[in-house]
Amino acid sequence: MTPKELQQQLKRIAQARLQLSIMIWGPPGIGKSSIVQQVGDELKLPVIDLRLSQLAPTDLRGLPVARDGHSEWYPPDFLPREGEGILFLDEFNMAVPAMQGIAQQLILDRKVGNYVLPEGWLIWAAGNPKGQRVSTHEMPAPLANRFVHWTVEADLESFRTHALDQGLPEELLAFLAFRPRLLHQFDSKQNAWPSPRAWVMASQLWQLGLDPAGAVGEGAAGEFKSFLKVYRLLPDLERILGGQPIKKCFPSDPGARFAICTGLACRVGSVEQALRAMSWLVREAPAEWVQLFVSDLFPTLRRKQLFEAVSQALIREDEFRRFICQYRKLLEAA
Repeated sequence: MTPKELQQQLKRIAQARLQLSIMIWGPPGIGKSSIVQQVGDELKLPVIDLRLSQLAPTDLRGLPVARDGHSEWYPPDFLPREGEGILFLDEFNMAVPAMQGIAQQLILDRKVGNYVLPEGWLIWAAGNPKGQRVSTHEMPAPLANRFVHWTVEADLESFRTHALDQGLPEELLAFLAFRPRLLHQFDSKQNAWPSPRAWVMASQLWQLGLDPAGAVGEGAAGEFKSFLKVYRLLPDLERILGGQPIKKCFPSDPGARFAICTGLACRVGSVEQALRAMSWLVREAPAEWVQLFVSDLFPTLRRKQLFEAVSQALIREDEFRRFICQYRKLLEAA
């Protein structure tokens, strides 16, 4: 499933407080832990993120303390004592079998040693598939059978929605729209390779004037730098948004076309700018590029609380009426 689909399903589980143990599978860097945190933030549920591979069995079960001739287990203070939330066991199958055994008791019985997990807490976990230079251990069959298993894969639309919400640079989003295969491209021979997490780091480096190759690898970084040369030759996007005439028309180069549509969508800051950008594209661009602009525009409008106003304005404008039916599904989905 896509990250967006995973987030929606986890949200429904959390809203219902359904005490099913969820195991999320996916390659490194795809954003599994970020998705869990986003669900918690959206529903105002605290998330306790435990990296199981970094814990010893006594870290989870607690320490034995002698008292009156017998041992009592003192549980760790990072486990919740009250309320409700999400206990997230990350890097689950990287943990040694002994650690998985302790976690199994917590998952099956919702208790370990003297500790009992409060009723309102959910237990979710995540891990990486075998291979991909990740040291993993087999999950015991009885434990695996207690989980609901969901596998998440990299998805450009999910990443773009998240990236727009986080304010990532338009140049990066335009590049990945042009080269979607580079969103996640594992390379076992390299230390740095493209992934959603790596692109976020790369954008931070690039915005500081530093080489993004250390985050996404030389190949992906080289393609991004070449794309930026095309980006600098675009028509003046600010003049388009301002309704001013420009000499350049809609380019023929696919990379430049992606860059214009994404750039305009990211820069829209008012109803008037949205209508001007839409009007220019309707006149200058083929219909499929107008559709790309609209699909990029909606997340920006929602983030800036302009969606309803722009939707109503589009309906009122005669020049956009023939597009309304075509974009009706997009409007409903947004």
